[in-house]
This record gives sequence, structure tokens and C-alpha cells, in this order.
Amino acid sequence: MDARAEVFGAGAETIKQYVDILASRGIDWGLMGPREGERLWERHILNSIAGVSLIPEGATVVDVGSGAGLPGVPLAILRPGLRVTLLEPLLRRATFLELAVDELGLEDRVRVVRARAEEHRERYDVVTGRAVAPLPRLIGWCAPLMARDGRILALKGSTAAVELSEGSVELRKARLQGVVHELPVPGLDEVTWVIELTTG
Repeated sequence: MDARAEVFGAGAETIKQYVDILASRGIDWGLMGPREGERLWERHILNSIAGVSLIPEGATVVDVGSGAGLPGVPLAILRPGLRVTLLEPLLRRATFLELAVDELGLEDRVRVVRARAEEHRERYDVVTGRAVAPLPRLIGWCAPLMARDGRILALKGSTAAVELSEGSVELRKARLQGVVHELPVPGLDEVTWVIELTTG
């Protein structure tokens, strides 16, 4: 057992299986770069769950532009009480996600929807995205998916504060307010940044 999987508690075996899927089919299908295999835990898995403390228990979550399932799949494995939708417009990626969800036995709490964010009409407690788009564009996609009193969690790098400032016009239009959280990455001696947007 990889010691890094212990962060996931009862989901340790499942997250390890997911990492194996990313390291094999994920690279073969072009969803992960060929050099990412060595960095999956640090760069992708553990980074994806850094903002979990900002997600209420039992929340409905949509992962916009889910790609290979990050951060949606790690969040669902870490927090079995969440109901997660992986929103992905591209057929190959959506097919990858459907296979992964089935193999990991997550069908009871994770679903895959093949659609663009602009086409999707449901609303969620938490709208999240990782490496999808600059914040101004992300606001336009994600704000319509927020439930009343919902929130957007955008996983970003060290320039998060700059992005938040650059999104000021879109924030006002969407009547949102934002805050940058610098959060520890579980299992690592690192931090990452999450922009949290809520209704003003």
C-alpha cells in the first residue's frame, strides 16, 4: 500500500486503483501527459483534495471540465457522502470517466454527464474546476450551475490572487464575491490555492 493512499482512509484501495488507471489508460488515451505518471500523487491526487474542508457534508458537487476526473473522483473517494457529477464535453474523456467510475464501483455516488457547462441546466451546492480556464471565463461557465447559497471552488496556483483581481468585472456581473484560501496539501509539505466564490 502506498503510504500516500492512507490519507483516504477507507478509500485507500480505491484511490490506488484510480491512480493505476490514470497511469495506464489515462496516459494511453492522452488524458495525462507521458511524464505525469511519476507525479500523479503529488501533482494531481493530493492537490485535488486540498479544498475538501470547504465542501459541506452531503453536498452535491459538479466537476466542470472533469477531464480525467480531477478533482471529482478523489473528492468522491475521500468523502463518500458527496454526490458528484463529472461534467465533460469530449467523448473520449467522458468514455474514460464512465469506465473508471464503473471499475472503481462509484456508480452509487458519481455520475458522468457529457455536456458543456453552458448546456447543463442543473444546479449544485458546489461547483468546482481544476486547470479548466482562467477565472473570468470560469465564472461565466460556473455561476449558472450554483444552487442558492452554493459556492464555486476554483483550484488554482500561486497566482490565484492575481486571477481573482482580473475577474473583478465578471464577479460584479454575476453578483459574486471571492476569497483566496492558501491550504495545505494533505500528506505533503506543500500548500496550494483555492478561490472560493459565493453570492454577495
